[in-house]
Amino acid sequence: MSNGVETLEFQAEARQLLQLMVHSIYSNKDIFLRELISNASDALDKLRISSLVDKELVADTSDLHVELEVDKERRTLTVRDNGIGMSREEVVQLIGTIAKSGTGELLRKLRESQDAAASRELIGQFGVGFYSTFMVADTVTLVTRRAGQSEGTRWESTGEGTYTVEAVEDAPQGTTVTLHLKPEDSEDNLHDYTTEWKIREIVKRYSDFIAWPIRMAAEGADEPRTLNSMKALWARPRSEVADEEYHEFYKHVSHDWADPLDIVHMRGEGVFEYEALLFIPSHAPFDLFMQEARRGVQLYVKRVFIMDDCAALIPHYLRFVKGVVDAHDLSLNISREILQQDRQIQVVRRRLVKKVLATVRDMMANHADRYETFWREFGRAVKEGLIEDEENREAILDVVSLASTHDAESLTTLRGYVERMPEGQSAVYYMTGESRSMIENSPHMEAFRAKGYEVLVLTDPVDEIWVDRVGEFDGKPLQSIAKGQVDLGAAQEERPEGFDALLAWLGERLGDEVREVRLSTRLTTSPACIVGDEHDITPTLEKLYRAMGQEVPPVKRILELNPTHPLVTGLRTAQEQGGADEVLGETAELLYGMALLAEGGDLKDPARFSRLLADRLARTL
Repeated sequence: MSNGVETLEFQAEARQLLQLMVHSIYSNKDIFLRELISNASDALDKLRISSLVDKELVADTSDLHVELEVDKERRTLTVRDNGIGMSREEVVQLIGTIAKSGTGELLRKLRESQDAAASRELIGQFGVGFYSTFMVADTVTLVTRRAGQSEGTRWESTGEGTYTVEAVEDAPQGTTVTLHLKPEDSEDNLHDYTTEWKIREIVKRYSDFIAWPIRMAAEGADEPRTLNSMKALWARPRSEVADEEYHEFYKHVSHDWADPLDIVHMRGEGVFEYEALLFIPSHAPFDLFMQEARRGVQLYVKRVFIMDDCAALIPHYLRFVKGVVDAHDLSLNISREILQQDRQIQVVRRRLVKKVLATVRDMMANHADRYETFWREFGRAVKEGLIEDEENREAILDVVSLASTHDAESLTTLRGYVERMPEGQSAVYYMTGESRSMIENSPHMEAFRAKGYEVLVLTDPVDEIWVDRVGEFDGKPLQSIAKGQVDLGAAQEERPEGFDALLAWLGERLGDEVREVRLSTRLTTSPACIVGDEHDITPTLEKLYRAMGQEVPPVKRILELNPTHPLVTGLRTAQEQGGADEVLGETAELLYGMALLAEGGDLKDPARFSRLLADRLARTL
């Protein structure tokens, strides 16, 4: 020690560790200022609390603020607060953490780790926020005095081998950090952090909602100007915020031109406190179904901006929701830049999802026009939640609207469908397909139409998957009218006799195409239809998988015949009378091809089918 200055050595590997942090952790060097302002805000919060708890604390709390100062000639940037400050022991303990953290062991683990994410996790165990300053500075000087103490402390380092600590007599209350910036043309200093516009830009982006004023002297101005708005809408009671303020804020965070459809303003209290201000847009973004689209809400911690698109807080099926979540106490990694997947995040996520779904349910019950807009724009995405989110599946089912044969002009809820079910109907019937017209004209619909049974008309690609995953609603099974056997009640006619030979012959003739040939209970006017077994995938889903580049093994389906149709009875008579094998075979092919086309399937040989059909039509002229 000399003249009160104590020089302490970093461990031998400290410089290497600092370089690793600077170049491997932070993707955006601007965040160094966010870190310093955040530390200053914390210090102001602590002083306010300490002054309330300790009435004997001698401290000036009349004008708590953060001050920024630049010196272009000396190339310095100073961040100053008049908060709680630090004692000498706290400086060594908090600012000198890196010197006491076992850097050699850490570096050894980093070298052994081949996973970049794992490396970041290891580094994230250290408090490195303050050290982000060495991304832009050659030397960092810190002067601090703890409120209530008379002596201050000066800390300085170049981030290499050593740092110095000395006592100072005239330090003001709080902490002052001065960065001696790297040369403007340095590769490590892409921006000039002595320019007013750059400082304003960073403060606006990361620290606009900090509760304390952030001031900086402007060129040509007599007094420092406050750079941040300090207006965190989410921290104010909803009754105190006008709709116009909400709408303006929504446009700010979403970059949308239209007002939101609905607002979700909530506060979580108890062990883990947070505020959330979420918005349901009035129209879907163009990239809603693009895989590379950005999603998530903005995350703040105590009004400090952390990240733009925090996907961990909102499930994928609610990716259209915009807004802000501000946590009071959240576990963050690598000095707030990377979010840890911990219990706190999961708790907030669950509460946000339940609140959003409750808002949609209220919209459905009390604001029909808004709900119709919501479902038109986002319904297809919400139905993805029936596959992804088993915990909230019942709540999602309550807000789902679907097309049905009950009313071609409007949608129905599943609850409404069940309430309309006639006595004797035991299942919720549905059919999936590429379009409403294809489903309505399908042979599978005939018996259900004749019985007056309502059928859900499902044409979204996601419908093919969620109906199988959900399985039932309100104790009623969801049953496809194009799969398995259908039981339409005791009134259906008994199975006709005399078709066994035809069924056996067709089963052998079409054995390469179908698994079974049987008589149908679902046809009234069409001669035949193709049905799947209970667990077979549909032709539409098969096409979907192939479009995504996934090979699907061929599935043999079941050919059902309408025993009352003239074509089927005529084929039975011709087969019993020993008709020409070639003619009967072609008729069988045509019968199967027509049934396949009617259900949306693809012919293996369309040219042959067209030729057979043309020849047969020519013979009738």
